Amino acid sequence: MSKISFVFGLFLVSASYNTAFAQKSQLQIARNSVGKLQVAINAKQDAGKQLGVLGEGIKAAEAAQSDKKTRRWPETWAIKAYLSSYVSIIETNEGNADRYYNLALQAIDSAKRLDKFQANQNLISAAAYNVNIRKQKKGSDAYVKGDFAAAYESLREVSDFLPKDTTLAVNTALSAQNIQEYDKALVYFKRAKDNGVKNPIIFQNMAHIYTSKFEHELAIRTLEDGIKVNPYNVFLTNDYINLLLDNEKYPEAMRVIESTIKVESNNKLLYFLYGYLQQNKANNSTAELAYNKALAIDENYFDALYQLGLVYINSANESLKSGNSESTPKFISYINRAEIALLQAHEVNQNDKSTVQLLIEIYTRKQRLDKVQELRGKLEEF
Repeated sequence: MSKISFVFGLFLVSASYNTAFAQKSQLQIARNSVGKLQVAINAKQDAGKQLGVLGEGIKAAEAAQSDKKTRRWPETWAIKAYLSSYVSIIETNEGNADRYYNLALQAIDSAKRLDKFQANQNLISAAAYNVNIRKQKKGSDAYVKGDFAAAYESLREVSDFLPKDTTLAVNTALSAQNIQEYDKALVYFKRAKDNGVKNPIIFQNMAHIYTSKFEHELAIRTLEDGIKVNPYNVFLTNDYINLLLDNEKYPEAMRVIESTIKVESNNKLLYFLYGYLQQNKANNSTAELAYNKALAIDENYFDALYQLGLVYINSANESLKSGNSESTPKFISYINRAEIALLQAHEVNQNDKSTVQLLIEIYTRKQRLDKVQELRGKLEEF
Protein backbone atom coordinates (compact mmCIF):
# COMPACT_ATOMS: atom_id res chain seq x y z
CA MET A 1 0.00 0.00 0.00
CA SER A 2 2.79 2.32 0.89
CA LYS A 3 4.52 1.57 -2.40
CA ILE A 4 1.47 2.55 -4.37
CA SER A 5 1.20 5.79 -2.37
CA PHE A 6 4.84 6.56 -3.05
CA VAL A 7 4.49 6.04 -6.79
CA PHE A 8 1.30 8.10 -6.86
CA GLY A 9 2.97 10.88 -4.94
CA LEU A 10 5.91 10.87 -7.31
CA PHE A 11 3.53 11.12 -10.24
CA LEU A 12 1.86 14.20 -8.73
CA VAL A 13 5.17 15.94 -8.20
CA SER A 14 6.28 15.11 -11.71
CA ALA A 15 3.02 16.37 -13.21
CA SER A 16 3.24 19.60 -11.25
CA TYR A 17 6.84 20.11 -12.33
CA ASN A 18 5.98 19.45 -15.98
CA THR A 19 3.08 21.96 -15.85
CA ALA A 20 5.28 24.65 -14.36
CA PHE A 21 8.00 23.87 -16.90
CA ALA A 22 5.43 24.02 -19.70
CA GLN A 23 4.25 27.45 -18.60
CA LYS A 24 7.83 28.70 -18.32
CA SER A 25 8.41 27.29 -21.80
CA GLN A 26 5.39 29.24 -23.03
CA LEU A 27 6.83 32.38 -21.52
CA GLN A 28 10.13 31.61 -23.23
CA ILE A 29 8.30 31.27 -26.56
CA ALA A 30 6.71 34.63 -25.92
CA ARG A 31 10.14 36.11 -25.11
CA ASN A 32 11.56 34.63 -28.28
CA SER A 33 8.71 36.18 -30.27
CA VAL A 34 9.81 39.64 -29.16
CA GLY A 35 13.27 38.91 -30.58
CA LYS A 36 11.85 37.36 -33.75
CA LEU A 37 9.65 40.40 -34.26
CA GLN A 38 12.66 42.69 -34.05
CA VAL A 39 14.48 40.56 -36.63
CA ALA A 40 11.42 40.69 -38.91
CA ILE A 41 11.21 44.48 -38.55
CA ASN A 42 14.90 44.95 -39.26
CA ALA A 43 14.64 42.65 -42.29
CA LYS A 44 11.61 44.69 -43.45
CA GLN A 45 9.47 41.59 -43.71
CA ASP A 46 5.87 42.18 -44.77
CA ALA A 47 3.02 42.60 -42.30
CA GLY A 48 1.79 39.06 -42.89
CA LYS A 49 5.05 37.50 -41.66
CA GLN A 50 5.22 39.89 -38.73
CA LEU A 51 1.65 39.01 -37.76
CA GLY A 52 2.60 35.31 -37.82
CA VAL A 53 5.38 35.95 -35.29
CA LEU A 54 3.07 38.12 -33.22
CA GLY A 55 0.29 35.52 -33.19
CA GLU A 56 2.66 32.85 -31.93
CA GLY A 57 3.97 35.12 -29.20
CA ILE A 58 0.55 36.31 -28.03
CA LYS A 59 -0.73 32.73 -27.89
CA ALA A 60 2.24 31.77 -25.73
CA ALA A 61 1.80 34.83 -23.49
CA GLU A 62 -1.88 34.01 -22.97
CA ALA A 63 -0.94 30.44 -22.05
CA ALA A 64 1.54 31.84 -19.51
CA GLN A 65 -1.05 34.20 -18.06
CA SER A 66 -3.41 31.29 -17.42
CA ASP A 67 -0.89 29.69 -15.06
CA LYS A 68 -1.18 30.51 -11.36
CA LYS A 69 2.51 31.30 -11.10
CA THR A 70 3.51 33.00 -14.36
CA ARG A 71 0.37 35.11 -14.48
CA ARG A 72 1.76 36.95 -11.43
CA TRP A 73 4.93 37.78 -13.32
CA PRO A 74 4.95 41.32 -14.78
CA GLU A 75 6.98 40.03 -17.73
CA THR A 76 4.04 37.90 -18.88
CA TRP A 77 1.83 40.97 -19.16
CA ALA A 78 4.54 43.26 -20.48
CA ILE A 79 5.26 40.88 -23.37
CA LYS A 80 1.56 40.48 -24.13
CA ALA A 81 1.09 44.27 -23.99
CA TYR A 82 3.95 44.88 -26.40
CA LEU A 83 2.97 42.18 -28.90
CA SER A 84 -0.74 43.08 -28.82
CA SER A 85 -0.01 46.78 -29.20
CA TYR A 86 2.12 46.08 -32.26
CA VAL A 87 -0.68 44.06 -33.84
CA SER A 88 -3.02 47.03 -33.29
CA ILE A 89 -0.87 49.30 -35.47
CA ILE A 90 -0.08 46.93 -38.37
CA GLU A 91 -3.37 45.01 -38.59
CA THR A 92 -5.40 46.35 -41.54
CA ASN A 93 -8.70 44.91 -40.31
CA GLU A 94 -10.09 47.64 -38.08
CA GLY A 95 -12.09 45.22 -35.94
CA ASN A 96 -9.03 43.09 -35.20
CA ALA A 97 -6.88 46.16 -34.67
CA ASP A 98 -9.34 47.49 -32.09
CA ARG A 99 -9.51 44.12 -30.33
CA TYR A 100 -5.74 43.95 -29.90
CA TYR A 101 -5.68 47.63 -28.93
CA ASN A 102 -8.03 46.86 -26.04
CA LEU A 103 -6.03 43.74 -25.11
CA ALA A 104 -2.89 45.87 -25.04
CA LEU A 105 -4.52 48.46 -22.77
CA GLN A 106 -5.54 45.75 -20.29
CA ALA A 107 -2.12 44.12 -20.40
CA ILE A 108 -0.32 47.45 -19.89
CA ASP A 109 -2.45 48.10 -16.82
CA SER A 110 -1.62 44.66 -15.36
CA ALA A 111 2.08 44.97 -16.20
CA LYS A 112 2.36 48.38 -14.51
CA ARG A 113 0.55 47.14 -11.42
CA LEU A 114 2.78 44.06 -11.06
CA ASP A 115 6.11 45.55 -12.15
CA LYS A 116 7.05 47.04 -8.79
CA PHE A 117 10.77 47.18 -9.61
CA GLN A 118 10.27 48.44 -13.18
CA ALA A 119 12.25 45.53 -14.58
CA ASN A 120 10.05 45.46 -17.69
CA GLN A 121 9.86 49.21 -18.24
CA ASN A 122 11.24 49.10 -21.79
CA LEU A 123 8.55 46.68 -22.98
CA ILE A 124 5.81 48.60 -21.16
CA SER A 125 7.00 51.93 -22.61
CA ALA A 126 7.16 50.46 -26.11
CA ALA A 127 3.63 49.09 -25.72
CA ALA A 128 2.39 52.47 -24.49
CA TYR A 129 3.99 54.15 -27.49
CA ASN A 130 2.31 51.74 -29.91
CA VAL A 131 -1.04 52.18 -28.18
CA ASN A 132 -0.73 55.92 -28.61
CA ILE A 133 0.00 55.51 -32.30
CA ARG A 134 -3.28 53.61 -32.53
CA LYS A 135 -5.07 56.31 -30.50
CA GLN A 136 -3.71 58.95 -32.84
CA LYS A 137 -5.11 57.11 -35.85
CA LYS A 138 -8.48 56.75 -34.13
CA GLY A 139 -8.45 60.45 -33.32
CA SER A 140 -7.49 61.47 -36.85
CA ASP A 141 -10.20 59.23 -38.33
CA ALA A 142 -12.77 60.75 -35.98
CA TYR A 143 -11.68 64.28 -36.95
CA VAL A 144 -12.07 63.51 -40.67
CA LYS A 145 -15.57 62.16 -39.97
CA GLY A 146 -16.49 65.32 -38.07
CA ASP A 147 -16.72 63.58 -34.70
CA PHE A 148 -14.67 66.25 -32.96
CA ALA A 149 -15.58 65.12 -29.43
CA ALA A 150 -14.15 61.64 -30.06
CA ALA A 151 -11.18 63.16 -31.88
CA TYR A 152 -10.42 65.40 -28.92
CA GLU A 153 -10.59 62.55 -26.39
CA SER A 154 -8.17 60.40 -28.39
CA LEU A 155 -5.78 63.13 -29.46
CA ARG A 156 -5.71 64.70 -25.99
CA GLU A 157 -4.31 61.49 -24.52
CA VAL A 158 -1.70 61.16 -27.26
CA SER A 159 -0.64 64.79 -26.96
CA ASP A 160 -0.25 64.40 -23.20
CA PHE A 161 1.91 61.32 -23.88
CA LEU A 162 3.97 63.19 -26.51
CA PRO A 163 3.83 66.82 -25.36
CA LYS A 164 6.64 67.96 -27.66
CA ASP A 165 4.76 66.88 -30.80
CA THR A 166 3.42 70.22 -32.04
CA THR A 167 1.24 68.76 -34.80
CA LEU A 168 -0.56 66.65 -32.24
CA ALA A 169 -1.03 69.65 -29.97
CA VAL A 170 -2.49 71.73 -32.81
CA ASN A 171 -4.88 68.97 -33.93
CA THR A 172 -6.01 68.45 -30.34
CA ALA A 173 -6.63 72.18 -29.96
CA LEU A 174 -8.60 72.36 -33.22
CA SER A 175 -10.74 69.41 -32.08
CA ALA A 176 -11.48 71.16 -28.78
CA GLN A 177 -12.24 74.40 -30.60
CA ASN A 178 -14.72 72.61 -32.85
CA ILE A 179 -16.70 71.42 -29.81
CA GLN A 180 -16.48 74.92 -28.29
CA GLU A 181 -14.21 73.80 -25.46
CA TYR A 182 -12.20 76.99 -25.74
CA ASP A 183 -10.26 76.74 -22.49
CA LYS A 184 -9.11 73.26 -23.45
CA ALA A 185 -8.23 74.46 -26.93
CA LEU A 186 -6.04 77.18 -25.42
CA VAL A 187 -4.10 74.58 -23.40
CA TYR A 188 -3.03 72.74 -26.54
CA PHE A 189 -2.53 75.85 -28.69
CA LYS A 190 -0.22 77.16 -25.94
CA ARG A 191 1.60 73.83 -25.90
CA ALA A 192 2.22 74.07 -29.64
CA LYS A 193 3.27 77.73 -29.35
CA ASP A 194 5.62 77.05 -26.44
CA ASN A 195 7.26 74.27 -28.43
CA GLY A 196 8.10 76.53 -31.33
CA VAL A 197 5.13 76.52 -33.70
CA LYS A 198 5.17 79.61 -35.91
CA ASN A 199 2.06 79.02 -38.02
CA PRO A 200 0.09 82.32 -38.05
CA ILE A 201 -3.23 80.47 -37.78
CA ILE A 202 -2.30 79.29 -34.28
CA PHE A 203 -1.83 82.86 -33.07
CA GLN A 204 -5.01 84.00 -34.82
CA ASN A 205 -7.09 81.22 -33.25
CA MET A 206 -5.69 81.93 -29.79
CA ALA A 207 -6.39 85.64 -30.19
CA HIS A 208 -9.97 84.95 -31.33
CA ILE A 209 -10.56 82.76 -28.28
CA TYR A 210 -9.16 85.39 -25.92
CA THR A 211 -11.33 88.03 -27.59
CA SER A 212 -14.43 85.86 -27.17
CA LYS A 213 -13.55 85.64 -23.46
CA PHE A 214 -13.12 89.45 -23.33
CA GLU A 215 -9.45 88.99 -22.49
CA HIS A 216 -8.41 91.67 -24.97
CA GLU A 217 -4.93 92.34 -23.60
CA LEU A 218 -4.04 88.66 -23.89
CA ALA A 219 -5.39 88.66 -27.44
CA ILE A 220 -3.24 91.66 -28.33
CA ARG A 221 -0.11 90.13 -26.78
CA THR A 222 -0.74 86.86 -28.59
CA LEU A 223 -0.91 88.62 -31.95
CA GLU A 224 2.24 90.56 -31.08
CA ASP A 225 3.99 87.25 -30.40
CA GLY A 226 2.75 85.94 -33.72
CA ILE A 227 4.02 88.98 -35.61
CA LYS A 228 7.46 88.62 -33.98
CA VAL A 229 7.90 85.21 -35.60
CA ASN A 230 5.92 86.13 -38.76
CA PRO A 231 6.95 89.72 -39.51
CA TYR A 232 4.43 91.62 -41.63
CA ASN A 233 2.15 88.62 -42.10
CA VAL A 234 -0.93 90.17 -43.71
CA PHE A 235 -3.54 88.25 -41.74
CA LEU A 236 -1.87 88.65 -38.36
CA THR A 237 -1.21 92.32 -38.99
CA ASN A 238 -4.80 92.98 -40.06
CA ASP A 239 -6.16 91.17 -37.01
CA TYR A 240 -3.74 93.09 -34.79
CA ILE A 241 -4.69 96.47 -36.19
CA ASN A 242 -8.41 95.69 -35.99
CA LEU A 243 -8.02 94.55 -32.39
CA LEU A 244 -6.18 97.75 -31.50
CA LEU A 245 -8.93 99.79 -33.17
CA ASP A 246 -11.69 97.79 -31.44
CA ASN A 247 -10.04 98.57 -28.11
CA GLU A 248 -9.57 102.24 -29.03
CA LYS A 249 -5.80 102.02 -29.01
CA TYR A 250 -5.60 104.47 -31.89
CA PRO A 251 -2.00 105.76 -31.47
CA GLU A 252 -0.70 102.16 -31.34
CA ALA A 253 -2.77 101.23 -34.39
CA MET A 254 -1.46 104.25 -36.28
CA ARG A 255 2.16 103.32 -35.53
CA VAL A 256 1.62 99.74 -36.71
CA ILE A 257 -0.09 100.90 -39.90
CA GLU A 258 2.61 103.44 -40.71
CA SER A 259 5.44 100.94 -40.21
CA THR A 260 3.64 98.21 -42.16
CA ILE A 261 2.77 100.43 -45.13
CA LYS A 262 6.49 101.02 -45.67
CA VAL A 263 6.88 97.30 -46.32
CA GLU A 264 3.47 96.48 -47.82
CA SER A 265 2.90 99.39 -50.15
CA ASN A 266 0.26 97.48 -52.11
CA ASN A 267 -2.11 96.76 -49.22
CA LYS A 268 -5.38 98.61 -49.81
CA LEU A 269 -6.74 97.82 -46.34
CA LEU A 270 -3.77 99.48 -44.64
CA TYR A 271 -4.29 102.65 -46.65
CA PHE A 272 -8.00 102.56 -45.86
CA LEU A 273 -7.40 102.15 -42.12
CA TYR A 274 -4.77 104.88 -42.16
CA GLY A 275 -7.23 107.18 -43.90
CA TYR A 276 -9.97 106.27 -41.44
CA LEU A 277 -7.80 107.15 -38.44
CA GLN A 278 -6.76 110.43 -40.05
CA GLN A 279 -10.39 111.19 -40.84
CA ASN A 280 -11.34 110.64 -37.19
CA LYS A 281 -8.69 113.22 -36.27
CA ALA A 282 -10.26 115.63 -38.79
CA ASN A 283 -7.18 115.44 -41.02
CA ASN A 284 -9.31 115.40 -44.14
CA SER A 285 -6.56 116.12 -46.66
CA THR A 286 -4.37 113.26 -45.33
CA ALA A 287 -7.39 110.95 -45.24
CA GLU A 288 -8.20 111.88 -48.84
CA LEU A 289 -4.67 110.94 -49.94
CA ALA A 290 -4.86 107.60 -48.12
CA TYR A 291 -8.25 106.67 -49.61
CA ASN A 292 -7.08 107.57 -53.09
CA LYS A 293 -4.03 105.33 -52.65
CA ALA A 294 -6.36 102.49 -51.65
CA LEU A 295 -8.50 103.19 -54.72
CA ALA A 296 -5.43 103.22 -56.94
CA ILE A 297 -4.98 99.58 -55.90
CA ASP A 298 -8.70 98.72 -56.22
CA GLU A 299 -10.89 101.30 -57.95
CA ASN A 300 -14.05 99.51 -56.79
CA TYR A 301 -13.11 99.40 -53.11
CA PHE A 302 -16.49 100.30 -51.62
CA ASP A 303 -15.36 101.26 -48.12
CA ALA A 304 -12.73 103.64 -49.48
CA LEU A 305 -15.21 105.19 -51.94
CA TYR A 306 -17.82 105.72 -49.23
CA GLN A 307 -15.38 107.24 -46.73
CA LEU A 308 -13.85 109.41 -49.45
CA GLY A 309 -17.34 110.75 -50.16
CA LEU A 310 -17.68 111.61 -46.46
CA VAL A 311 -14.28 113.33 -46.49
CA TYR A 312 -15.39 115.55 -49.36
CA ILE A 313 -18.71 116.36 -47.64
CA ASN A 314 -16.84 117.28 -44.43
CA SER A 315 -14.37 119.39 -46.42
CA ALA A 316 -17.27 121.11 -48.19
CA ASN A 317 -18.89 121.99 -44.87
CA GLU A 318 -15.56 123.22 -43.50
CA SER A 319 -15.05 125.48 -46.51
CA LEU A 320 -18.28 127.38 -45.76
CA LYS A 321 -17.02 128.31 -42.28
CA SER A 322 -14.30 130.56 -43.69
CA GLY A 323 -16.86 132.97 -45.16
CA ASN A 324 -14.44 134.42 -47.70
CA SER A 325 -14.87 134.75 -51.45
CA GLU A 326 -13.33 131.35 -52.09
CA SER A 327 -15.69 129.44 -49.81
CA THR A 328 -18.48 128.94 -52.33
CA PRO A 329 -16.28 127.63 -55.19
CA LYS A 330 -14.52 125.30 -52.76
CA PHE A 331 -17.87 124.07 -51.44
CA ILE A 332 -19.09 123.34 -54.94
CA SER A 333 -15.85 121.57 -55.86
CA TYR A 334 -15.93 119.33 -52.79
CA ILE A 335 -19.63 118.53 -53.21
CA ASN A 336 -19.04 117.55 -56.83
CA ARG A 337 -16.19 115.27 -55.82
CA ALA A 338 -18.34 113.74 -53.08
CA GLU A 339 -21.06 113.09 -55.65
CA ILE A 340 -18.63 111.28 -57.97
CA ALA A 341 -17.20 109.13 -55.19
CA LEU A 342 -20.60 108.20 -53.78
CA LEU A 343 -22.11 107.44 -57.18
CA GLN A 344 -19.26 105.02 -57.78
CA ALA A 345 -19.80 103.53 -54.32
CA HIS A 346 -23.51 103.16 -55.11
CA GLU A 347 -22.66 101.42 -58.37
CA VAL A 348 -20.45 98.94 -56.48
CA ASN A 349 -23.05 98.30 -53.76
CA GLN A 350 -26.54 99.40 -54.75
CA ASN A 351 -28.10 98.03 -51.55
CA ASP A 352 -26.22 100.28 -49.14
CA LYS A 353 -28.74 102.69 -47.59
CA SER A 354 -26.14 105.06 -46.15
CA THR A 355 -24.72 105.78 -49.60
CA VAL A 356 -28.17 106.52 -51.00
CA GLN A 357 -28.97 108.83 -48.07
CA LEU A 358 -25.76 110.82 -48.62
CA LEU A 359 -26.54 111.15 -52.31
CA ILE A 360 -30.05 112.40 -51.42
CA GLU A 361 -28.41 115.02 -49.18
CA ILE A 362 -26.09 116.14 -52.00
CA TYR A 363 -28.86 116.35 -54.59
CA THR A 364 -31.07 118.24 -52.14
CA ARG A 365 -28.31 120.85 -51.79
CA LYS A 366 -27.99 120.95 -55.57
CA GLN A 367 -31.77 121.24 -55.86
CA ARG A 368 -31.84 118.20 -58.15
CA LEU A 369 -35.31 117.17 -57.03
CA ASP A 370 -35.64 114.58 -59.82
CA LYS A 371 -32.61 112.72 -58.46
CA VAL A 372 -33.89 113.09 -54.89
CA GLN A 373 -37.22 111.55 -55.88
CA GLU A 374 -35.51 108.72 -57.75
CA LEU A 375 -33.23 107.85 -54.83
CA ARG A 376 -36.05 108.04 -52.28
CA GLY A 377 -37.91 105.55 -54.41
CA LYS A 378 -34.91 103.22 -54.18
CA LEU A 379 -34.85 103.56 -50.40
CA GLU A 380 -38.47 102.43 -50.25
CA GLU A 381 -37.51 99.29 -52.19
CA PHE A 382 -35.01 98.20 -49.52
